[in-house]
This record gives sequence, C-alpha cells and structure tokens, in this order.
Amino acid sequence: MIAQVLSVLIFLIMFLFIISEKVERHIVTLVSGLVTCIVIFGICMKDAAAFWRTLNISDIFTISFWYSAGEASESSSGINWATIIFILGMMIMVEGMARVGFFHWLCMKIAHLVDYKPIPIFITFMIMSALLTMFIDSITVILFLAAVTVELGRQLKFDLVPLILSEIFCANLGGSATMCGDPPNIIIGTSLGFTFFDFITNTGLMAGVSLIFVVIYFYLVFHKEIQQSIVEGGAKPSAAHEKVVIEDKKGFTISSLIFLCAVVMLITHSITGLTVAFIGVFISLITLLTSGKYAVDILKKVDYKTLLFFVGLFVVVGGLEETGILEVVAAFIEKISGGNLRLMIVIIIWVSAVASAFVDNIPFAATMIPIIRTLAESSGVSLPVLAWALSMGTDIGGSATPIGASANVVGISVASKNGHPIGWGRYCVKVAPATLLVCLVSTLMMFLRYC
Repeated sequence: MIAQVLSVLIFLIMFLFIISEKVERHIVTLVSGLVTCIVIFGICMKDAAAFWRTLNISDIFTISFWYSAGEASESSSGINWATIIFILGMMIMVEGMARVGFFHWLCMKIAHLVDYKPIPIFITFMIMSALLTMFIDSITVILFLAAVTVELGRQLKFDLVPLILSEIFCANLGGSATMCGDPPNIIIGTSLGFTFFDFITNTGLMAGVSLIFVVIYFYLVFHKEIQQSIVEGGAKPSAAHEKVVIEDKKGFTISSLIFLCAVVMLITHSITGLTVAFIGVFISLITLLTSGKYAVDILKKVDYKTLLFFVGLFVVVGGLEETGILEVVAAFIEKISGGNLRLMIVIIIWVSAVASAFVDNIPFAATMIPIIRTLAESSGVSLPVLAWALSMGTDIGGSATPIGASANVVGISVASKNGHPIGWGRYCVKVAPATLLVCLVSTLMMFLRYC
C-alpha cells in the first residue's frame, strides 16, 4: 500500500514540476525516475526484478525488437526503447532536411503556386501543415512554417496571427493521423503493437474528415480579419515574387529521397517485418553517411533533452504499473462505464482532451496506455478502439490552450518574437471551439464505426 501511495505522489509531483516549467522537464523526469527506482523498487518493494523490467534493456537485444516477421507484438512495460530510438532517427532525418532548406523551399514554392495571395496561402498552409505532420514532428513543422509565414506576412503586409493559429491546430490534427505524426501516437503504436497502416485507416480517417470541418471553421472565423488587414496594409502580391533558390541541390535531392524512403518503410513495415526501431536506426545512419562533413553538426542539433525526458517518464509510469495503481484506475473507469463501449469512448476521448489541454500530452498518453490495456482485458472491449480514442483525445486536446502542446508554444513564440504577441484570450477564443469540434466529430465517427 505504501508503495502505491508513494508512486502516485512521485507522479503527481513530477507533473506539477512539468506544468510549472521552473525546471527543465528532462531533469524533472530523470530525477523522478531515479527516486522511483530507489524508493519504490528498492526501499518499498525490495524487488530487483521490477527494476530490471522497468529498465527493459534486455528487450533491445532480442530479434523481435528489430524484426518482427510481419507480426505486431506488444512492447513490455517500462522504458519503451523503440519509441526513443525511432524519435532519435526521425530527429536526425529532419535536421538533415532542414540543413538543405527543404522546408523553406516547400513553403515558398506553395506560396508561389497560389500567386502569394493571403487567403489561398491561408488555406493551403493549413492543409500543408496537416500533411507534413503526418510524417514529421509538429514542432519542426511549425518552427519552419511559422518562420515562413512571418516572412510572407512582412512582405505582403497582412495579419499573420490567423495563419499561425490555424497552422498550429492543423499540425496537431495532422499528427493524430499516423503512428509517426505525434509523440503520443508513437508511444501508443510501439507499446501496443500497432502499425502505420493501423493508424492511417483509423485515426487517419477521423483526422481527414475533421480537417475538412476545421478548414471551413477557420476560414469562417478568420477570413474577414485577413481581408481587412490586406485592405489596411495595401498588400501587393507582386512584391513577393522572387525565385526560390536551392543552394545545395545534391543535398536537397538526397534528403528528399531519404524522406520518401522513410515514408515507404513506415507504410510497409507491417509487411516487411521491420520494426520502427530498425527504421529509425536505418534512416539516421543513411542521413549521417550522406551528410559528409555536416554529420557532426546534425548530431549536435538533435534534441537529446526530449529523449532523456522520455527515459525518465517511462520509469515513473513503470512504477505506477508495477505497484498496481494503473489497474485500480482501469477498474474505476470500467465501473463508472458499466462495460459500455460508447461510454468508455466518451470518457477516454474527452477526459484525455481536457487533461491534454493543460498538461503535457506525452506523459498523459504514456500513463493511459497500460490503463486501457487493463481495461480491455477486464471488460472484454476492443483494445484498438480504446487506443484510437486515446490517440485522438491526447493529440487534439493539446490544441485547446497555448501550453497544451509543444507546437503551440513554438508557434506563439515565433509570432511574439516578430512583434505579433498572441495572448491566452485570443488563442482560446479562436482555437478552443475547433478542438471541441474535432472531439465531437471523432466521437460520432467512432460511434458509427465501432459501436
């Protein structure tokens, strides 16, 4: 009993520190993980086996970790090394693409195709944001997309805040469509043995339908503001007409091919049997080998703090799992839902969305995975259905507030640094309704398809 109480206490204190942002979040989770190992596994449980199960190092040295013969397999509890290795590989690939100007070229090319007209840019950049984040993490997409939006806004003299807000939301929405699009999905997929195809045919369908409603919603909300700023600023599209130059054509071609290779490998990994861990290592090695003298610079730019954040987080969640707390939570959800699948879907989507609007959706998703696994086993409901509900709730809920997801923080920061501060009021009034809209669409689609 004391181990359960202390494990919950450690988890809650960790969450509070993450929310406060007083200490860097990777330090918070690593210290919390160390305390879990010492206090929970060592002093309270005196269970060395629980400690090693949570570290989960032996899993890396198994054949199934790298090659699953086309069969999806659930990851054991503890540190999800497949998630960490895959994210590392994608980070290296993205840094390689950024070095040769891939993202800037793509944004400017699309702007040129729509003749640099603000309303068409507004619509196409929303769609592009959603499509890019299906394969590239939302932080990277928003970082470059917001920077180009600022540049276009300065040249064309239109209000860029509506564009950045809509791009942020669509980035989070696009990330929900695939297994590699958003960190919660990577964790869900690798932990429960789902494939890229599983996500694209389930959450991808919900995200695709939702995107139609979202584009219409943001157009209705923002088009007058954009048109008004054009009239007042006297925007002249011709002022922005300039040729988009690719300085490193060879590097650009190689990076584009590597990206396409990653997409193909992810789409076919359920057929080839290659796991996401293998894909992450392969893509990162190819990127580094073809980058030549820039390889060291690429490695230096990798966000290692995020990877360490994951390590500590998985250890703390492992403490909750080993002490049986997550089984208690699952039993509580089963009790209040009465085993009704529709009610479970509603609870998971909407609770996940509300929670993710105020706390980091990554630790929330990691905590909920063993809960829905236990819930499925005890109640007999479909585990994949609960997983899709968790995915949509955590991915979309983070869009509701400025602090709900990393992409939000990055996009707002870029706008503020360029003289366009976005307050909580303007953000929530415009974006929160879109979050509710997607949650509603997702709930109804899940009812129609799975219940």
